[in-house]
Amino acid sequence: MLNVGLIGYGAIGQDIASYFQDYLKGARLKGILVRSPDKLRNLSQEEWMITHQPDEFFANKYDVIIEAAGHHALETYGVQALSTGAHLIIVSVGALRDGHLLQLLKETANSNQSKLIIPSSAIGGLDRITAASIGRLDSVTLTTRKPPQAWKGTFVEDKIDLAALVEPVCVFEGNANESARLFPESVNVSAALSLAGQGFNETKVKVYADPTIEKNKHEVRAVGNFGSITLEVQNTPFPENPKSSYIVSMSVIKALENLFSPIVIGI
Repeated sequence: MLNVGLIGYGAIGQDIASYFQDYLKGARLKGILVRSPDKLRNLSQEEWMITHQPDEFFANKYDVIIEAAGHHALETYGVQALSTGAHLIIVSVGALRDGHLLQLLKETANSNQSKLIIPSSAIGGLDRITAASIGRLDSVTLTTRKPPQAWKGTFVEDKIDLAALVEPVCVFEGNANESARLFPESVNVSAALSLAGQGFNETKVKVYADPTIEKNKHEVRAVGNFGSITLEVQNTPFPENPKSSYIVSMSVIKALENLFSPIVIGI
């Protein structure tokens, strides 16, 4: 039985925690680290230790720690989590555009016999892309489309009138390095795709605010000596956090399950 710690208890964190009650049989949730003591007022799960104190959270012994609290949380606690010898499953992949942080996490994982695990989350096809990277990848392109409400609270809201949109508008075109910086919560998928394939500077990204859709859409196109892949996924967003999707927590849980399952599908 794997003991699991969870950093973050927003929409994704709460959805992840729910799977420990009914679905997961080979892992148990032992502790949750939340950002603010205000979060504790409505939480009363007796089987989970819930705290806003990092020292109290890390005093527990975990086999796996899941980060679901944003880029700052990974930057703050990533090295500490791996230093305990626990495997670290992360949601905030966009933080790894910081090459120094990525290298530091790699070195810490290596020296503690732990793993930094990046699940597919909101995107698909990462198994094929990362396998293809062993050979030659000529191009990798990601096109992301989300409804206007998903862009509230981002710089896009200052750039265009989201409420007045009647047709899709391209709000960004560039590489994954820049997209991960501009859309830290909404384009973690470009970061995951970059790490699987050509890297942040070579992965091309287009981002649209699209009033004609209700679900978040990602299209991946990759070409290399392996052949080619074109893949489109449509994700149902969280009502309380339209920047993210239900499939993210499902992907995290599957990555966790793969650590104790006798059969692992994909790469």
